[in-house]
Amino acid sequence: MARPQTVYICSACGGHSAKWQGQCPHCQAWNTLVESVERAPDSARAGARHGAAAAHFGARAGLATPSGPLLLGEVQAERHRHQPCGIGELDRVLGGGLVPGGVLLLGGDPGIGKSTLLLQVLAGLAAELPTLYISGEESAAQVALRAQRLGLQHAPVRLMAETQLEVMLDTLASQRPEIAIIDSIQTVYTEALSAAPGSVSQVRECAAQLTRAAKAGGITLVLVGHVTKEGALAGPRVLEHMVDTVLYFEGDTQSRFRLIRAIKNRFGAVNELGVFAMTEHGLKGVSNPSAIFLSTHAGPVPGTCVLATLEGTRPLLVEVQALVDSAAAPSPRRLSVGLDAARLAMLLAVLHRHAGVASGDQDVFVNAVGGVRITEPAADLAVLLAIQSSLRNRALPRGLLAFGEVGLAGEIRPAPRGQERLHEAAKLGFTQAIIPAANAPKGTARRFETLELHPVSRIDEALDVVRALA
Repeated sequence: MARPQTVYICSACGGHSAKWQGQCPHCQAWNTLVESVERAPDSARAGARHGAAAAHFGARAGLATPSGPLLLGEVQAERHRHQPCGIGELDRVLGGGLVPGGVLLLGGDPGIGKSTLLLQVLAGLAAELPTLYISGEESAAQVALRAQRLGLQHAPVRLMAETQLEVMLDTLASQRPEIAIIDSIQTVYTEALSAAPGSVSQVRECAAQLTRAAKAGGITLVLVGHVTKEGALAGPRVLEHMVDTVLYFEGDTQSRFRLIRAIKNRFGAVNELGVFAMTEHGLKGVSNPSAIFLSTHAGPVPGTCVLATLEGTRPLLVEVQALVDSAAAPSPRRLSVGLDAARLAMLLAVLHRHAGVASGDQDVFVNAVGGVRITEPAADLAVLLAIQSSLRNRALPRGLLAFGEVGLAGEIRPAPRGQERLHEAAKLGFTQAIIPAANAPKGTARRFETLELHPVSRIDEALDVVRALA
């Protein structure tokens, strides 16, 4: 038996180092090396076991390993067949559903609803496909109690409480499920390593072997992952590179609404957003998510502006709120929630230089309603209009929305897929829209369905339009 060996593994990239260093020599990240004790398995025994498992899964899937490299034109390219989950919002994020042989990583805060959603998915598919739920954090009785609360106790879902990798691989080979869920990957360990479950080496090795088994056997594998205090998936970043799809559960546990965002998807679009509501019968898809991100004010309120943004392929209307107040400290605060803080400082400088609106002695707070994160630059115009409204204490006209990127020269750049944004706004009853001039319809028409359009090319023109409408 090989002697245990102490190594230092980077939690950011998974790289190995023989000794501890302040900076990882592989990815140059600081303070990410974690001590781990590893014991190499007996090479002959491990090779035989892994070779037999690969042969079994490969024979079952009908896979043949080519003898050498092939020309690109000789490879038979087949389109992936998606299996709908039965939950429309989740299918939207996945690009149509689950893919046989695909590996999905689902991360989120504790108690956000990961296990609840996956149990609902398995219960809906178990009538047609063989499924398997492997729980490493809860006992079988605890999972059964959750199923009773959701009214899914009669679903033909096979359940097992296990944390040892070798037992999981044997079960996958014997039960032959079409869809398997591992909840969670941080609880799985292999006897080949002496490190504790949840360590970087254990998570990486277990995920790699489960991924190989899923690919060889055509199993749709879902791995549930923990997140760190910073909101990133716990464990090495190489875990995200192993899988085909990475989904993040977002939202406040005190709120009934949950968001699922696709960060990586080899079988569909990235940055897709699914909106769910937590009910007593589990998570339900929200058919009109724009209503969540719009506040219901009795009348126009200073410091608010509605933004038409895009989340993947879906247009959403989000209310942007701004509060500008006199600074009590020598250094005014610049705080944003759901928006880029560095971009907020840049927009305030543009507003001062090209529109003559100074806020150097004011605290500026910006918030996106509903807990949504907005990353696209098309939110710039709505943010500046909300700041101007709060600074002057004058509300924007009712039924007004805006979108457009603001450049450092004060110009307003076009946003992609402008007509889809306008169509969503018209569907919800908005009547006025301040948009980039490049997004305006061709010709002299200044209307789009029920919307009156106000194309602008510079930030000072946008402020003039607001003053004229007030």
